[in-house]
Amino acid sequence: MKTKETFLSACAVAAVLAGTAACTSDGDGPTAKAKATATAKATADTTCEDGTYAWFNVDERDVLTGVAEKEEIGGKGARLTHKLTPLHTPRTAVAFEKGSRAGDAKAALRSLAVLIGEANADDDGVSSEFTNVHRSAPDLDEGSTTIDGAGTIVQYAWVKQVTADFRYTCGDGEPVTGRATGWVIDGSGLLECSTPIENVKEGAPALAAARLSCGPDAPAAKT
Repeated sequence: MKTKETFLSACAVAAVLAGTAACTSDGDGPTAKAKATATAKATADTTCEDGTYAWFNVDERDVLTGVAEKEEIGGKGARLTHKLTPLHTPRTAVAFEKGSRAGDAKAALRSLAVLIGEANADDDGVSSEFTNVHRSAPDLDEGSTTIDGAGTIVQYAWVKQVTADFRYTCGDGEPVTGRATGWVIDGSGLLECSTPIENVKEGAPALAAARLSCGPDAPAAKT
């Protein structure tokens, strides 16, 4: 004959021993269902799509991300061997600073992309890289460069960085505020320390690279 074992919950055992059924459960009873309903409602209340982004303090600038030490090249030319030293690592991120609703980083970055002309408002295929918070920084060691003539050469790399504050309004809830940052262009360049850089502006990556590697008194380091 087979024996069937019956297992009672701790609550049921306590009720049997006490001779009463006055015990509540954290399982599927009315209390648990009420809690689940309240949680679902709270989650629904913290999300709101199709709201409006207002942007301010928008800053777009070219930022030096890496520079190599100056390298003396002879008259026949040569391949540059000095590696770039990282100076700034560009990133894609959104920080939500205030508001009761959950923030959508990708939606915020997409709105910023439209604002700066990187995407059209009616284009769902906005650059996935600009909205990707896991985007990798440019590789400073990629490739090699060969110089044909003589000179004191400096290699450098840069990105166009975009930073802006925003206010997101949707429905009747409290507005969400925050800051978004990303980058739209990465580039590289060469300069010769004894040659002034034409049409250079203060803050330009080439000028910063010249001042760091050539020295502040080099012709390339002066505007």
